Amino acid sequence: MSSVNLSQPTSRNIRSSILSPGKVSREEAEEAVRTMILWLGDDPLREGLLDTPARVVRAFEEWFSGYRLKPEEILSMTFEEVEGYAEPVTLRGIQFESYCEHHMAPIIGVVHISYIPDRKVVGLSKLARIVDLYAKRLQVQEKLTAQIANTVQAVLNPKGVAVMISAEHQCMSTRGVLKHGVDTITTQYTGEFSLDKSRQSQFVKLVTSGISR
Repeated sequence: MSSVNLSQPTSRNIRSSILSPGKVSREEAEEAVRTMILWLGDDPLREGLLDTPARVVRAFEEWFSGYRLKPEEILSMTFEEVEGYAEPVTLRGIQFESYCEHHMAPIIGVVHISYIPDRKVVGLSKLARIVDLYAKRLQVQEKLTAQIANTVQAVLNPKGVAVMISAEHQCMSTRGVLKHGVDTITTQYTGEFSLDKSRQSQFVKLVTSGISR
């Protein structure tokens, strides 16, 4: 196996980076990938793997782009010309891909969001962007569910928010117990949705029914 210089980053640099998230250089990130390739038992300098560290870093920039986004900016533009509309606005089946913070294995599923406007609404695509903002980070599903609901509530200040996530965790299906086709379902309610069980039932029925497009 060809040799490769693994002297950088030093342990001091690594400790400093851990204390300062986001301060790791691209070169340090690529060097970490080379270290993983060596640990796996392959040669990072062979032709097929020579450009892999750079590709992995570029892919991670896309997969974890949520760290660079701000929810307040995404939800900043609202519309008040709604003719007094005050019933829930529901988006069903927002597909997402995230990564488990325990194993960095994919979490793949759908998010359903509903909110009850208080004299203003937000563009529908903005809610999907909020899903991506939090999904494109290292996650656990319970936290992802709460983050989406709490952010929409805090920024838009609607009368209530409901969020349901159904997802398969590949840390469970591709390793460990190897159980495929198992969906994890989580919910989070705020405002009127948390106080009114009929609102919750209406939301669950709406997002789980077979409504055709």
